[in-house]
Amino acid sequence: MTHPSPRQIDRLLDVMKRLRDPLSGCPWDVEQTPATIAPFAIEEAYEVMDAIARDDREAIPDELGDLLLQVVFQAQMAQEAGLFDFETVAGLIADKLVRRHPHVFGDAALDDDSWEQEKDAERQRKAEYGALAGVALPLPALMRAAKLSRRAARVGFDWDDPTGILDKVHEEIDELKAELGGDRDRIEDELGDVLFTVASLARKLNIDPEAALRRSNAKFTRRFEAMETMLARKGQTMAEQDLPTMEALWQEAKTLPGMK
Repeated sequence: MTHPSPRQIDRLLDVMKRLRDPLSGCPWDVEQTPATIAPFAIEEAYEVMDAIARDDREAIPDELGDLLLQVVFQAQMAQEAGLFDFETVAGLIADKLVRRHPHVFGDAALDDDSWEQEKDAERQRKAEYGALAGVALPLPALMRAAKLSRRAARVGFDWDDPTGILDKVHEEIDELKAELGGDRDRIEDELGDVLFTVASLARKLNIDPEAALRRSNAKFTRRFEAMETMLARKGQTMAEQDLPTMEALWQEAKTLPGMK
């Protein structure tokens, strides 16, 4: 008689448990703590985003597995400490999804604001008061700026239209210009104001500033590498060129296929 294969999530939980065994597990896994593992969750999440952005159908499930491992790892360490286990984590998110979708799991009518209203209620239950409560500090700064701006806008602290924010961007740039050549802390402060206001503009335009910047990063990389390729064909390098030559190469690279 053959035995049915275990569900892969059960297998994964068992693998993690064995890796953490103090006597027979992996020394590296055994010595980890919630704090030492936490940064990997951010890294793995971005690798998932990258695979999705590249539409890499083979990489996506692999990267999602790496991200899932971070949840399983943290749950195993918590279980060892007598705090909670993976079932607790899965149960909590399932309960939360049901609460936040009363139009699916209850009798309520569809309401675009129901998700945020439920999140507000959860923050109040956790004694997290104020419009900006619960915006996680470890978020990438640009992403956190957009979330802070969105929270403030929900209580009316917002511009009427994108043009007003664009005017504010120019105002912040002028203030940055005025500080150039002066105190470094003041320059950093004014540059931060420019970036925060740009994040607010992205929010008003319903654009994810992180996604927009990733797109520009990819475009810059394509164009810069095209410049390097053009020079390499002549046996030259970027470091050998003066600025006007590099600018001319940049403008030429922009006209190549796939460089928009």
